[in-house]
Amino acid sequence: MTITEIIDRRGFVVTAELNPPKGVDHSAVLQTAERMAPLVDAINITDNAGAVMRMGSLPLCHLLKDRGIEPVLQLTCRDRNRIALQSELLNACALGVRNVLCLTGDHVRLGDHPDAKASFDLDSVSLLWAVERLNSGRDLRGAFLKGATDLCAGAAANPNASPSEPQLLKMRRKSQAGARFFQTQAVFEISQLRPFASLAADLKIPLILGVLVLTTPRGVRFVNEQVSGLHVPAGVSAAVEGAKDPIKTGVEIAAGLIRESRKYCQGVHLMNAGPGLVQRILQEAGLR
Repeated sequence: MTITEIIDRRGFVVTAELNPPKGVDHSAVLQTAERMAPLVDAINITDNAGAVMRMGSLPLCHLLKDRGIEPVLQLTCRDRNRIALQSELLNACALGVRNVLCLTGDHVRLGDHPDAKASFDLDSVSLLWAVERLNSGRDLRGAFLKGATDLCAGAAANPNASPSEPQLLKMRRKSQAGARFFQTQAVFEISQLRPFASLAADLKIPLILGVLVLTTPRGVRFVNEQVSGLHVPAGVSAAVEGAKDPIKTGVEIAAGLIRESRKYCQGVHLMNAGPGLVQRILQEAGLR
């Protein structure tokens, strides 16, 4: 099922995120996915996240699909031109992978090959438009396809941006380009989410809350020092760093965010959490 079909059927979708391996041995990732599958509705597979070279997203999505696990293909514009991006979308549809999260991608200077040449031929808005064109049976040049795609395209929203107005404007542009759901970047305080939730409601597009699970003081410091565009608020940082049991505190913070978000969102996306943590968070939040 697509993300929107899951939301229509169940009212709320739960997704998690896994990184492909840096190498060809994908056994550990598949084992984790199989343990995660009973807990979530779909699993996002990242696309060279942080501009760090890894196995591609599509092969793992295909392997998940073969195991009866619903994948979400993350597709970034950084590494491919419009020919390769359209081709990858056709590949995905041919392999039965229908959910795609369209992303611009982190710049190469942030990753492990900073001297690489980035493409950025398209951005996330124009990639969404490409999906719409392929779904209508034509490519970006207007040529007819021998079989149209049937993809459900999602887009990212960043409630952490300040000022928020440019991000809200881009969110509206993404909806016009064909976004069928929005998945937010990590949110640490529900107040950050409200204007984005209000716009998503006006646009009648589901909003999925991104929750980055923080379970160690070191993890908090890493986000603040190494992750571009994210900052853990002082209150959250102090709670984790001062906790006798940081894992329990991290679970409680994540679950609290999810409970609060139910007023505004149609789903949650958990990041930086294995199956054990995902289960604890969902139980604490009353979702499982």
